[in-house]
Amino acid sequence: MLRKRLWVILMIHFANKGGMAALLSSYDLAGVAKYIKSSECKNIALLTGAGISVASGIPDFRSPGGMYDSLKPELITATEKQRETMRLDPTYVVEKSMFMNNQFPYLEVRRPFILGTQIHQWKATLAHYFAKLLHTKMGKLSRVYTQNIDGLQYQCEGLPAEKVVSVHGSIGLVSCEACGANHDFDTFCELVRSSIKDIYNIDDQAPSKSSNIFCDKCHKPTLKPATVLFGGSLPEDFYDYTVKDLPTIDLLIIAGTSLVVSPANSIVYNIPDSAIRLIVNNEAVGEFLGIEYGPNATRDVFVRGTCEEIFLDLMLLLGWKNDLLELNEKIPYLSCDLIQKKLSSKI
Repeated sequence: MLRKRLWVILMIHFANKGGMAALLSSYDLAGVAKYIKSSECKNIALLTGAGISVASGIPDFRSPGGMYDSLKPELITATEKQRETMRLDPTYVVEKSMFMNNQFPYLEVRRPFILGTQIHQWKATLAHYFAKLLHTKMGKLSRVYTQNIDGLQYQCEGLPAEKVVSVHGSIGLVSCEACGANHDFDTFCELVRSSIKDIYNIDDQAPSKSSNIFCDKCHKPTLKPATVLFGGSLPEDFYDYTVKDLPTIDLLIIAGTSLVVSPANSIVYNIPDSAIRLIVNNEAVGEFLGIEYGPNATRDVFVRGTCEEIFLDLMLLLGWKNDLLELNEKIPYLSCDLIQKKLSSKI
């Protein structure tokens, strides 16, 4: 709590420092690419959300077909009152108060995600590799602040782990929500496979009824992936790195996020006034945080579309064609197909 209070004080001190925003040659993707290549742009941060992982096959939580849209509380092991709460607000599945009372909604909803992560079912996308290349080719990446729990950013070899802050934790790590003890991921996955029922009807070997998974240390049924639940505390490195990074940011790229979750969304307004903000999304977001859209915007550039399409265009504008071709075996099939179509259209 003390750390968070100090962080708030420091963020208030650093906010709105830095003068007028840098002038872009054009307020579009080409203008941003030119700025990235310029000597004026030295420090770039990314704030990413579920949208950057959609091409991997992981649905965006808030989009049609995502977890919140497709949730069926009647299939989940819960009291009727808990089910009704989930119907009204699907995010209740990942509330800490809910998990401490009933672990099954979280584990049943997350079951395929947990087991899929174990077998590397999903691959990092062009958006993930953009961050890696920004570091290895240009040395301009300050940090990736990802709100995603999928861990895909860590698949990008050559990107140091300390360059990535998983704001909401990672599903590839396991700890006890009650006592904090760490546990082996593979062992936990086997327990999930044998103890948690499949509400999606994709695993005919799953049990018909869920049973508790206990922590070896405190013996409570509160073992789960090390993700941050609503109402839980963020990892300390979020507070440490934002204090270090944000005052020097020249460009913030906001990609695939609705910007409704705090304190991650505070990054948007805790960078200098001189910093440019590129918003890559299917729809306008963050107006309540001070992001401006339209002809009067002086520091904000909005590029509408899927993250994969926009980052592909940006990488080509930066002259990274050869690097894109080298990613064929590492990225999802849909991303490979997108690259081929884009390059074919330019011939």
